[in-house]
Amino acid sequence: MWRALKEIPSEGTHFRRQVPIGPYVVDFFCHAKRLIIELDGGHHNEDKNAARDRERQSWLESEGYRVLRFWNSEIVEDMTAVLERVYAELYGSLGAEATPLKHRRRR
Repeated sequence: MWRALKEIPSEGTHFRRQVPIGPYVVDFFCHAKRLIIELDGGHHNEDKNAARDRERQSWLESEGYRVLRFWNSEIVEDMTAVLERVYAELYGSLGAEATPLKHRRRR
Protein backbone atom coordinates (compact mmCIF):
# COMPACT_ATOMS: atom_id res chain seq x y z
CA MET A 1 0.00 0.00 0.00
CA TRP A 2 2.83 2.38 0.86
CA ARG A 3 4.32 2.16 -2.64
CA ALA A 4 0.88 2.44 -4.22
CA LEU A 5 0.07 5.66 -2.34
CA LYS A 6 3.10 7.22 -3.98
CA GLU A 7 1.41 6.69 -7.38
CA ILE A 8 -1.32 9.18 -6.48
CA PRO A 9 -0.49 12.62 -7.93
CA SER A 10 1.63 14.28 -5.28
CA GLU A 11 0.11 17.75 -5.29
CA GLY A 12 0.32 18.07 -1.53
CA THR A 13 -0.94 14.57 -0.77
CA HIS A 14 2.07 13.57 1.21
CA PHE A 15 1.24 10.43 3.19
CA ARG A 16 3.19 9.31 6.23
CA ARG A 17 3.26 5.80 7.72
CA GLN A 18 2.68 4.74 11.30
CA VAL A 19 1.72 8.18 12.59
CA PRO A 20 0.83 8.74 16.25
CA ILE A 21 -2.44 10.63 16.69
CA GLY A 22 -3.60 11.01 20.26
CA PRO A 23 -3.51 7.60 21.95
CA TYR A 24 -3.38 5.73 18.60
CA VAL A 25 -0.93 4.99 15.80
CA VAL A 26 -2.56 5.04 12.37
CA ASP A 27 -1.31 3.13 9.33
CA PHE A 28 -1.21 6.01 6.81
CA PHE A 29 -1.98 9.71 7.23
CA CYS A 30 -2.33 12.70 4.88
CA HIS A 31 -2.12 15.75 7.11
CA ALA A 32 -3.30 18.24 4.46
CA LYS A 33 -6.65 16.44 4.15
CA ARG A 34 -6.78 14.96 7.67
CA LEU A 35 -7.27 11.60 5.95
CA ILE A 36 -6.34 8.35 7.67
CA ILE A 37 -6.06 5.02 5.88
CA GLU A 38 -6.27 1.88 7.99
CA LEU A 39 -5.54 -1.64 6.75
CA ASP A 40 -7.30 -4.50 8.49
CA GLY A 41 -6.44 -8.19 8.51
CA GLY A 42 -8.75 -11.07 9.36
CA HIS A 43 -8.24 -10.68 13.12
CA HIS A 44 -10.24 -7.44 12.93
CA ASN A 45 -13.35 -9.60 12.38
CA GLU A 46 -13.18 -10.86 15.95
CA ASP A 47 -15.74 -9.17 18.22
CA LYS A 48 -13.17 -7.79 20.65
CA ASN A 49 -10.99 -6.29 17.91
CA ALA A 50 -13.96 -4.97 15.93
CA ALA A 51 -15.25 -3.17 19.04
CA ARG A 52 -11.83 -1.66 19.65
CA ASP A 53 -11.67 -0.54 15.99
CA ARG A 54 -15.08 1.16 16.29
CA GLU A 55 -14.01 2.97 19.45
CA ARG A 56 -10.76 4.06 17.83
CA GLN A 57 -12.49 5.28 14.67
CA SER A 58 -15.12 7.16 16.67
CA TRP A 59 -12.41 8.97 18.62
CA LEU A 60 -10.46 9.86 15.46
CA GLU A 61 -13.60 11.15 13.73
CA SER A 62 -14.56 13.18 16.80
CA GLU A 63 -11.16 14.87 16.48
CA GLY A 64 -11.95 15.86 12.88
CA TYR A 65 -10.16 13.09 10.97
CA ARG A 66 -11.66 11.06 8.12
CA VAL A 67 -10.91 7.35 8.24
CA LEU A 68 -10.85 4.97 5.29
CA ARG A 69 -10.61 1.28 6.16
CA PHE A 70 -9.59 -1.43 3.75
CA TRP A 71 -9.28 -5.17 4.23
CA ASN A 72 -5.90 -6.61 3.34
CA SER A 73 -7.71 -8.80 0.79
CA GLU A 74 -8.97 -5.65 -0.99
CA ILE A 75 -5.39 -4.43 -1.33
CA VAL A 76 -4.29 -7.74 -2.83
CA GLU A 77 -7.30 -8.32 -5.08
CA ASP A 78 -8.09 -4.84 -6.42
CA MET A 79 -5.49 -2.18 -5.64
CA THR A 80 -6.86 -0.02 -8.47
CA ALA A 81 -10.26 0.28 -6.79
CA VAL A 82 -8.60 1.07 -3.45
CA LEU A 83 -6.49 3.84 -4.99
CA GLU A 84 -9.50 5.24 -6.85
CA ARG A 85 -11.36 5.53 -3.55
CA VAL A 86 -8.39 7.25 -1.91
CA TYR A 87 -8.10 9.67 -4.85
CA ALA A 88 -11.81 10.47 -4.67
CA GLU A 89 -11.49 11.19 -0.94
CA LEU A 90 -8.54 13.49 -1.57
CA TYR A 91 -9.90 15.42 -4.55
CA GLY A 92 -13.68 14.97 -4.47
CA SER A 93 -14.12 12.66 -7.47
CA LEU A 94 -12.22 10.42 -9.83
CA GLY A 95 -12.52 13.01 -12.59
CA ALA A 96 -11.15 15.87 -10.51
CA GLU A 97 -7.70 17.16 -11.23
CA ALA A 98 -5.17 16.97 -8.45
CA THR A 99 -4.82 20.40 -6.90
CA PRO A 100 -2.11 21.47 -4.48
CA LEU A 101 -3.15 20.98 -0.89
CA LYS A 102 -1.90 23.28 1.83
CA HIS A 103 -0.70 21.83 5.08
CA ARG A 104 -2.17 23.70 8.00
CA ARG A 105 0.30 23.87 10.82
CA ARG A 106 -1.00 24.19 14.34
CA ARG A 107 1.08 26.31 16.66
